[in-house]
Amino acid sequence: MREYLDFEAPLQKLQAAIDAHQTEADKSSPLHLKKIEQLKEKYQATEAKVFKRLSAFETLAVARHPDRPHSNDYITHMVDDFRSIHGNRLGQDCPTTITGIGTIADRPVMLIGQVKGRELNDRIRCNFGMMSPVGYQKANRAMRLAAKFKLPIITFIDTPGAYPGVKAEEDNQSGCIAENLKLMSQLQTPIINCIIGEGCSGGALGIGVGDATLMLEYASYSVISPEGCASILWKSAEMKSLAATEMKLTAKDLLQHHLIDVMIPEGPGAAHQHPKRVYQAVKNQLILELDQLSQYTSAQLLEKRFERLMLHALFGHE
Repeated sequence: MREYLDFEAPLQKLQAAIDAHQTEADKSSPLHLKKIEQLKEKYQATEAKVFKRLSAFETLAVARHPDRPHSNDYITHMVDDFRSIHGNRLGQDCPTTITGIGTIADRPVMLIGQVKGRELNDRIRCNFGMMSPVGYQKANRAMRLAAKFKLPIITFIDTPGAYPGVKAEEDNQSGCIAENLKLMSQLQTPIINCIIGEGCSGGALGIGVGDATLMLEYASYSVISPEGCASILWKSAEMKSLAATEMKLTAKDLLQHHLIDVMIPEGPGAAHQHPKRVYQAVKNQLILELDQLSQYTSAQLLEKRFERLMLHALFGHE
């Protein structure tokens, strides 16, 4: 059963009406079938209207939707011949982090993604998408391997942040993220970062430095969650909606402020309602980016990456 968000209540009501009519469709009159078509048309019109006027916090709710495709879903539907890479070469593995080699339109690539899990037990196993130091070490290993064999790197970002547990701090969480930032700034192979859900804090940035940042229309990208921001600024998480608006965490805001390079449209209903449409849109954009980045030599790639990062640091907030 699909889970509806609060602002999707009109859609839930219409879908219930469609389902009720379809149950009796095989023994109904042509007028009954016509009613179903009318309801479907009304559903599409309402869906477009609802998603056109989402607030920043409602957009974040879409980014967090439990039915929204995760990194492993994109890899399954877009990548051929995927072969997973496990472990950090120190005897440990991180189920939150998926890494491996595959092909996109016959182009070999290294893929790194954050996995949130679906069922409760799976979510707990994956720390709800929060990578541990082992996860960043695993990603680091995959990136070094990609550079060795001149494979472009594609990362799928979808996390509420790095895992904040005591064990993670004891294992040098911040140091592992910092090491990845340093590595990604220096790798002599193309890096494409794709924000597919909630991209939050250093947990996102730990696999988020590269030559192009793509972001889905109803994803979010921010230094802290609106709840955390509201608790700091207003001492109350109840101000989370205002915080989300002020933080400019939507793809439209970030594109306007030059903090991402491309916003990939999801269309009404977003990825959780129309995943196949979004898989194709993401794949098309990745192919385009891979073609563009393949034109540069390693030296040119590093030079452009440095210029890009400096421009973002100096002018991205304007």
